[in-house]
Amino acid sequence: MTAAPTRTAIVTGAARGIGRAIALSLAQQGHAIALVDLREKDLAQTAQEVAALGVDAMPIMADTSDYEAARRHVADVAARWGRIDVLVNNAAVPQPRRILEITEAEWDSGMAVNLKGYFNWSQAVAPVMLAAGGGRMINISSVSANTGPRIFSVSRFAYSTAKAGILGMTRALARELAPTIVVNAVCPGAIETERTRANLGTHLDHVIRETPLARLGTAEDIAVVVTFLATATPMYMTGEVIDVDGGANIN
Repeated sequence: MTAAPTRTAIVTGAARGIGRAIALSLAQQGHAIALVDLREKDLAQTAQEVAALGVDAMPIMADTSDYEAARRHVADVAARWGRIDVLVNNAAVPQPRRILEITEAEWDSGMAVNLKGYFNWSQAVAPVMLAAGGGRMINISSVSANTGPRIFSVSRFAYSTAKAGILGMTRALARELAPTIVVNAVCPGAIETERTRANLGTHLDHVIRETPLARLGTAEDIAVVVTFLATATPMYMTGEVIDVDGGANIN
């Protein structure tokens, strides 16, 4: 067991994109980071970037849908650092199939990562946080949990269904784990990636015009909100859902 860092976090889906940005942002705040992903090369690169910020990086090659693997890896993290302060459930897989196209196997595999994976890691981490007297959980959902997929969305109805389930899970966990553990969710809107730009195509200008902040979001836009939820003190929010979408879905 290495010397215990002051603060620690687990980020799933941390190899690239939003997960990578979150891991780096938390590392900049002094958190040692356990990075969970299946993309070995990207995972190693992000772990190097985290370590370069002067904190301990623990890359974990794992499929978040594997229940027993989650328990093993959480035990390893707790043994290495003696504590887990933050869990960010972010790992997800796209699912572009529509209701009349998707197979049962595709539905099951998507749900296994996009919803069950969040359960796996939350259940594994909760006892560690409870024993330590506190912690923060942040679940990355999607604005499509409330709106359904838009015409330009990368993923369709099964993905939106799972993301809506995450919001229910967030509220349930917030009640069950209070007052010891704070649980909140973040819903990204249209976030700029190569896939998003390709999928938007001719809709890009329309999406930007319909977004009050007049641009696509970035991974860093999500990371700054997650970091707030993970670090702000005092924290008098739990069970809340924050849309980070440039105002595109103002109620």
